[in-house]
Amino acid sequence: MSKLGNLGARLHRGEVGYDFVGNRKIWYGVSILITITAIVGLAVLGLNRGIEFQGGAVFNTPKTDVSVAQAQEYAEEASGHDAIVQELGSGDDAKLRIQVAGIDTAQADKVSAELAEKLGVAEKDVTGELVGPSWGEQIASKAWQGLGIFLVLVVIYLAIAFEWRMALAAFVALIHDITITVGIYALVGFEVTPGTVIGLLTILGYSLYDTVVVFDSLKEQTKDITKQTRWTYSDVANRSINSTLVRSINTTVVALLPVAGLLFIGGGFLGAGMLNDISLSLFVGLAAGAYSSIFIATPLVADLKEREPQMKALRKRVLAKRAQSATQGESQDAPVDDESLVEEPEDAAPAVVGPRNQPASRGRGRGRPSGKRR
Repeated sequence: MSKLGNLGARLHRGEVGYDFVGNRKIWYGVSILITITAIVGLAVLGLNRGIEFQGGAVFNTPKTDVSVAQAQEYAEEASGHDAIVQELGSGDDAKLRIQVAGIDTAQADKVSAELAEKLGVAEKDVTGELVGPSWGEQIASKAWQGLGIFLVLVVIYLAIAFEWRMALAAFVALIHDITITVGIYALVGFEVTPGTVIGLLTILGYSLYDTVVVFDSLKEQTKDITKQTRWTYSDVANRSINSTLVRSINTTVVALLPVAGLLFIGGGFLGAGMLNDISLSLFVGLAAGAYSSIFIATPLVADLKEREPQMKALRKRVLAKRAQSATQGESQDAPVDDESLVEEPEDAAPAVVGPRNQPASRGRGRGRPSGKRR
């Protein structure tokens, strides 16, 4: 078995683990700091909205000897607005795509003529396409509607399948992921396009998947938890995180690798800037989703559950028993059996000593007693 597989097995059995729930205040503080940074960046810098959201024009010109940087300078001089220039294709099919935001039809004709002159191409070879801001507003409106419907359905589903505390924790985690992703866009300055919106909606499913996996394990392990006095709800919640930790890390890494290829190789080294629109939202959102599932959602559920009278009473009993055991020099750190958190009653029959397949003696003959009461 590989080292990672062996670690996963030991985490699942409870032999090793990190106290996520016990150190939750640290991670809450980290999340609050990151979220505040994202909100400040969004408020101060704002989003770099693409042409689809603020209107403008897109010009396509034949490839010339002018560099991309020089063509961008020409476009900004002609329009008086920021421009984005991309080189598409290669060889004889190569062309320049020049995107200028915030200009109308009259300005577009003027910019087209000046670009043709400065780039050294015929004016008829420069094709332009106007994009109105109303189309972008419709896209944004539909995206907000889709996001609202998604969040409502998620909360309803989780409240039915699990409970309202888990639904609330998952909702907080999703808002946490969205805020951080949008804030990163403001801080980095990448364009926000319809591709960004698609990526933003996509990451919500990934974030929710990791959260539901932990919640499902937690629901299973806390069944009849009040019938024992060995573990608090927070103890079992922490165990649920550790038992699914390797799975969460593996799925997140596998999902991040192709996205990182799009972002750093496609958008960075190869210069395919259009890939940045969707790849950055996916990359940041996937990482934030994995983080929130482990450090935010489940610890928050434990916080909410520990406020219940039953869980408060359970915690008192567990702590009292641990104090008594510590006084008597007994250990409470032995691993717990996943399949049972329920203590055996005091009058239960003692376990049989020896191999499990050893037959029990009958009658009064020789041999070991079965240990069963007649």
